[in-house]
Amino acid sequence: MSKNKAKILVTTVLTSTVLLSGCGLLGSETKKKIDPPKSTTVAENTSSKEATTKETAKQENMVKTELYLVDKDGYVVPQTLDLPKTTSVAKQALEYLVANGPVTDKLPNDFRAVLPEDTELSVNIDKAGVATVNFSKEFKNYQAEDEMKILQSVTWTLTQFDNVKTVKLKMNGHELTEMPVNGTPISENLSRATGINYDTSDVSDITNTKPVTVYYIGGEEGSYYYVPVTRRVSNTEKDPYAAVVNELIKGPSEKSTLVSEFMSDVKLLEAPKYEDGKVTLNFNENIFGSFEEKEISQHLLDALVLSLTEQEGVEKVAIQVKGKADLKNDAGKKLTEPVTRPEKVNTGSY
Repeated sequence: MSKNKAKILVTTVLTSTVLLSGCGLLGSETKKKIDPPKSTTVAENTSSKEATTKETAKQENMVKTELYLVDKDGYVVPQTLDLPKTTSVAKQALEYLVANGPVTDKLPNDFRAVLPEDTELSVNIDKAGVATVNFSKEFKNYQAEDEMKILQSVTWTLTQFDNVKTVKLKMNGHELTEMPVNGTPISENLSRATGINYDTSDVSDITNTKPVTVYYIGGEEGSYYYVPVTRRVSNTEKDPYAAVVNELIKGPSEKSTLVSEFMSDVKLLEAPKYEDGKVTLNFNENIFGSFEEKEISQHLLDALVLSLTEQEGVEKVAIQVKGKADLKNDAGKKLTEPVTRPEKVNTGSY
């Protein structure tokens, strides 16, 4: 699959907290108006009301949670699922990463949970934001090729919560300094800075590079989703925001199954500007998905904002084209405000 794709028609996979969220994603069908027999009208209305009430009550007892699951191509991907409300949200999130556990009936197509079957666990979060996970002995019953995926899945699932900054792992009460099957070293404090879905395919000397995490698009037509990928950029790159944009423009590795909506001729016309949590980017006109309408793809915007807000201190992104901010997305919605990171990622149903 090509690393760049001119236009990808995808289902919305984000829940946004700003004005840029999509409107009406599913077309409404026109239903024929048929007068039911009078004897059944009351019963049908009551049934409908009861169903609505039950559904509302059910939703009120659920909380949207990001679970980092593994897709068919081996990528660790956030999927937002409705989980029962609980006082132990961090523990519950990890329990839903256990294979053949409670997540089974909720798994999106072609996704799997990464923790070994029957693994039990506890989570303790201290005031410094360190989440210590203690796994049962079943934790070691995984395939060697899943070792890095487990580390990434656990770390990124836990660090979605505001009170978790870093993660430590134990098994049967003993701290783990390396993974039990293949011996992968475990950082003293695992965090998102450790990276995810590493791509070093274009790097000849990793010692002179630093990590940057960007979001590409994975999946198939009708069920696309955003995939975080950690790439290596040269230590000589001093501007982290420009580095993020350049990696999005470069696109994923040729060997990857992922794609990017950024075309190779997209360019920044000046250095990104950062102020009070906002990054302002000024692009050339090739950022437009449609030159005639002068529209920017919402999915390109989503990938850009997700990628930049992985950088410390970045909360929102303002877009300009040739210095002008009077823009709109491909749904015709004006980009009147800087874009903030969505509350949850990949919320589509499959």
